[in-house]
Amino acid sequence: MSSIFKRYICFITGLYFLSLGVDFIVTSSLGTTPISSINYVLSLNFPLTLGMATMVFNLIVILLQFWLIRGIGSRTDYMEILLQIPFSFLFSLFIDINMLWIEQISVPNYWVSLALLVAGCFVQAVGVVLELKPNVAIMSAEGFVKYFCKRYSKNFGKVKVVFDVTLVTTAIILSLIFAHEINGVREGTLIAALSTGFLVNYFARHLLTRQNLTRVKKIYRYPLSLFAKN
Repeated sequence: MSSIFKRYICFITGLYFLSLGVDFIVTSSLGTTPISSINYVLSLNFPLTLGMATMVFNLIVILLQFWLIRGIGSRTDYMEILLQIPFSFLFSLFIDINMLWIEQISVPNYWVSLALLVAGCFVQAVGVVLELKPNVAIMSAEGFVKYFCKRYSKNFGKVKVVFDVTLVTTAIILSLIFAHEINGVREGTLIAALSTGFLVNYFARHLLTRQNLTRVKKIYRYPLSLFAKN
C-alpha cells in the first residue's frame, strides 16, 4: 500500500474510535462532549439520529469556513474544506452504526454510567491521536477554528476554548427552548472536556509512539509505524 493510502486508513480508523467514544459518553447519560453537545440536543428534540444531527452541524460549520476564507483562502484551503464533507458523512455514519449496539448496554446505576463515561473519554482520545497523526485531513470543528484564526490573527488554543464554551452554552440555550430543561449537558461534559486533552497528549507521547506501533507491526504484520512519532 502507498504511504498516502495508509495515512488515510489511519485517519478513518481515528474517526471510528472518535465516534465510538462519543457514543459511549452519550450512552452514559452524564452529558456529551462539547463538540457533540448541540448535535445531541438536536437529536433529542427533532426526528434526527445523533449521526444525522452531527452531519447537519458539520455542514453548517463547513459553510461558515467558506465564509471565513473569502478573499484570503488559497486553492489548498478550499480543497481542505471540501474534503471535510465526505469525512463528516463517514463520521456521522460511524456514530449511528456504533449506537445501534451501544444503546443496548444496560445502565442500571451511576457507577455504570461513570464507567461508560471514562471508557468513552479514553476511546475518544485514541481516536483524536489516530486522526491527527497522519496529517491528511481536518474535521469541520477544528477547520472552523483554524480559519477563524487565519482571518482574525488569533491564537488557536484560545479560540478553541471559546469555541467549545460557545457550543456548550448554545446547547444549553437550545435545550431550554425546546425541552424547557437542560438535556445533554452534565458533569460528563466537563469531565470529557478537561480529560481529553490530557489523554491525547499522554497517548501521543507514551502509547501510540513509533516504537510501540512497530511492535504491533511485528505481531500483526501491518505497517502501522507511520501512525506515530516519538
